[in-house]
Amino acid sequence: MSVNAVREDEYLRNVSKRATLLRLFRYMLAYKKPIAAVITIMLITVSISVINPLLIDRAIDVHIAGRDLPGLIKLGAFAIGLNILFVLLVKLRMYIMAKVSNNVLLTIRQELYTHIQKLSFNFFDSRPTGKILARIIGDVNSLKDVLSNSVTTLIPDFVTIVAVVAIMLVINWRLALASLISLPFMAGGLWYIQTRSHKRWRIHRKKGSNLNAFIHEDLSGMRIIQSFTAEEETRESFDVLLKEHRDSFMDAVILNDAFGSVIDFSWGVGSISMYFVAVKLLGIDAGGVGTLMAFAMYISMFWHPIMNLSNFYNQLITNIAGAERIFDILDTQPDIADSENVKELPEIKGEVTFDHVSFAYDEETKVLNDVSFKIKPGETIALVGPTGAGKTTIVNLISRFYDVQQGSIYIDGYNVKEVSIESLRRQMGIMTQDNFLFSGTVADNIRYGKLDATDEEIIAAAKAVNAHDFIMKMEKGYETELKERGAGLSIGQRQLLAFARTMVSMPKILILDEATSSIDTHTELLVQQGIEALLKGRTSFVIAHRLSTIRKADRIFVIDDGRIQEQGSSDELLAKKGQYYNLYMAQFKNLDAS
Repeated sequence: MSVNAVREDEYLRNVSKRATLLRLFRYMLAYKKPIAAVITIMLITVSISVINPLLIDRAIDVHIAGRDLPGLIKLGAFAIGLNILFVLLVKLRMYIMAKVSNNVLLTIRQELYTHIQKLSFNFFDSRPTGKILARIIGDVNSLKDVLSNSVTTLIPDFVTIVAVVAIMLVINWRLALASLISLPFMAGGLWYIQTRSHKRWRIHRKKGSNLNAFIHEDLSGMRIIQSFTAEEETRESFDVLLKEHRDSFMDAVILNDAFGSVIDFSWGVGSISMYFVAVKLLGIDAGGVGTLMAFAMYISMFWHPIMNLSNFYNQLITNIAGAERIFDILDTQPDIADSENVKELPEIKGEVTFDHVSFAYDEETKVLNDVSFKIKPGETIALVGPTGAGKTTIVNLISRFYDVQQGSIYIDGYNVKEVSIESLRRQMGIMTQDNFLFSGTVADNIRYGKLDATDEEIIAAAKAVNAHDFIMKMEKGYETELKERGAGLSIGQRQLLAFARTMVSMPKILILDEATSSIDTHTELLVQQGIEALLKGRTSFVIAHRLSTIRKADRIFVIDDGRIQEQGSSDELLAKKGQYYNLYMAQFKNLDAS
């Protein structure tokens, strides 16, 4: 289990349901006026509900028993008008609360998405995209009914229960106590269920996230699955996750269903007890039929809110796990963040200094060990070495995607930890091996590197990397809509568009991490010409396994075992016949052999 997964489980164990609910309901304080209107409406509707049995009591024991037809008609007309008002107010209440709860969900989802964008790479390194999607979409959606019913169910049903008990005690305290004799049993039963149910729903939510993550990963890698005919293996893995998800649901819902059984049993015991006391002990005769019917209605009015509250609580423990998982992310602090006294990095020249830098992604293995170097403004540095040697780590530290554990990194003499992240990255152009393209037009994808770029700047950047010609051959040129991840384009075309996106930002420091690995030899030569023309005078770091792309670099760093083993120009390193010479000869010997 990853460190983040352990931290998440610890968070969910320690957080209380009460704290989670209070935090969730705090979002509703922004809607005080509509909620106050809803509460006022509910007090009116509860009053109407409580009055109805008294109207029936009067109709039977007074007007029907006294054969007062005019009085009965008037009372009936009053009751009809009162209940029409009741229906209209309930509709209005539901409309207002639906609007409020949807607005709260919108706020939570926006806050969650904004916060996730601020989190460090370490957060995403250990969490599949599908699990994060489950938080933003599924867990937030699960809160809708909780938020809405928290006002429309909780408040009126509590008020109804208190009012009904008070009226029953006033009318006949013996019948009232007989009706409520099963309350202790109900309270004990519900306590027993809720203490075990919440944990089961939390497990079910986790299984749902695992299933969502698996589906997202499989759909993203469908070409690989089909290429290696691994459909059967992935189907078996899917079936296992699906079974775990189903079993966790059944395990949780069995307890939830017990809520209704406990209340139905308590309701039955209370009703039987009330009729037994009425007939056997109090000897109520025909003259008290109205009172008995009113009591029967009040019993129903007492247990219906209890049933509603149990359903709400059932819903609450089902979905509170979703709220806990949302707040878990909101409480996750980014590993990389601006300090309190941070300052803006002014326009830079591009000097980069590593001063005895050591770094490890975990506590066990150091990726970089006491690395020091100084890069002059406008200098091109190539980083070569075996996979895992620390090349990408160096450029990630310059961009401050991670923070060093030991030593310091300076840009133009400014410690990168003492300047704002935004002002640092704004002056850097970063292109990685992952040529991710967004859905949208070609122009929009290039403009992503500089959001206020003009059409002329976009075209100039595309021309600089020789992407203009193939763009103009597309159906609508720069206004051609791209599919998700640039589907339909060749790998080389996607790479050139990503390159143009980086170029349009006109960075002071350029980082190319295997940026030309998927471009054919002819296109690569054209791109190199574009780089030389556009980035003249800019500091650049180039990571490339294809050594032919870095021959013109001012200096080449050979990285291995977390240190710079060799440095110098290509000719100087070849003359030394060290590690670079061996890499160079091995690569070109393989090319000759092929």
